[in-house]
Amino acid sequence: MKALIITYYWPPAGGSGVQRWLKFVKYLQDFDVEPVVYTVENPDYVITDDTLKKEIPEGIEIIKQPIWEPNNLLSLIKGKQQKTSAGFLNPNPSFIESQLQYIRANFFIPDARKFWIKPSVRFLSEYLKNHKVDVVITTGPPHSIHLIGMELKKKFPIKWISDFRDPWTDIDYFHQLPLTEKAIKKHKELEKKVLQQSDAVIVIGKTMKEKFDQFNKNIHVISNGFDGDIVASEKELDKKFSITHIGLMNADRNPKRLWEVLSEIISENPEFKNDLEIKLIGEVAKEVKNYIADYKLEENTKYITYVPHQKVIAYQKMTQVLLLAVNKVPAAKGIVTGKIFEYLQAKRPVLAIAPKNGDLAEIINKTNAGFVVDFEDKENLKKTILDLYRKYKEGELKVDTKSIEQYQRKNLTSQLAEVIKKL
Repeated sequence: MKALIITYYWPPAGGSGVQRWLKFVKYLQDFDVEPVVYTVENPDYVITDDTLKKEIPEGIEIIKQPIWEPNNLLSLIKGKQQKTSAGFLNPNPSFIESQLQYIRANFFIPDARKFWIKPSVRFLSEYLKNHKVDVVITTGPPHSIHLIGMELKKKFPIKWISDFRDPWTDIDYFHQLPLTEKAIKKHKELEKKVLQQSDAVIVIGKTMKEKFDQFNKNIHVISNGFDGDIVASEKELDKKFSITHIGLMNADRNPKRLWEVLSEIISENPEFKNDLEIKLIGEVAKEVKNYIADYKLEENTKYITYVPHQKVIAYQKMTQVLLLAVNKVPAAKGIVTGKIFEYLQAKRPVLAIAPKNGDLAEIINKTNAGFVVDFEDKENLKKTILDLYRKYKEGELKVDTKSIEQYQRKNLTSQLAEVIKKL
């Protein structure tokens, strides 16, 4: 069988968006599915990681076409190129910046990559006339990619799977966009069309499936995961009581009670101050840094810019505690950050600040991977940190995870192959 995979994110893209389908493509041939990747020729990625190119299987057909992106309009104002992810919208924009944000939110629907839809449909229509393909798979965000699949399905007798790595109208930053009621309605209409017209839908969590069930009954939960075997870490653990967060930390993801609790413990225990080391690996919002400064934690904090994926894995295995901060937004219950699965592979205790009744909490609890504390539960957070610190001092800080093999990328690809074949 042959699957045409349409994705915006592909190496040299870095960050979390590229991982899911890079790994699926890596293993699909093991399950008798031949992937063909269609992606952008001249992307404007916020983060790049050239080391990921090594993970592309040899001989895979990769088709690229140019894209025009209006995402850097702000650079015209500032006189230099400014790359920001959607999760880092300026909370205090200038008048001109706010106007540009308004235009982007209300005229580039579903997103600023919409200008790739028509040329892609034209190009792929010619490709499909000359090449046999059994299924088209689109993955978003950006959710404009799904509109390419929807148009191809109208033109050809072909099966189409839409994959939602993140929600559409429930995505964590949707509420930050200066959207009009008309624009919100348009987003919801497009989301509904994509779901209804897909032959199958893949989502990464149970909450998203429950919401989408009203539009399509052929929905499958295939989570993100980790690559490689589960082996004991060969890395020596940090000497300090290190708490490490991997990935972007925007204002919504700022674990405010954590900084408060850590500051409080320091005031009560000078030894804790000497032992504590906070590592924030990835982009960190100014608001977060201000909180850390206000609670006098700067001396204990290391800001580490984006590092290659393999080095990230090393950091995860060396840390004493892995911090996972979920965005405090209306849709928080359904957020399952991709990093949790590599946290599982690292086999270090996870401290998640997230809804206790959410999809993420269910994964952590079922795998015995760590602790979940609600956003405002300061008392339980302090108790949990003190318990982790006590075990660190005793040399007993470890975690006995279970049933994490289900999240290996190859096992997840097996599930994907079954969805494809059933179509």
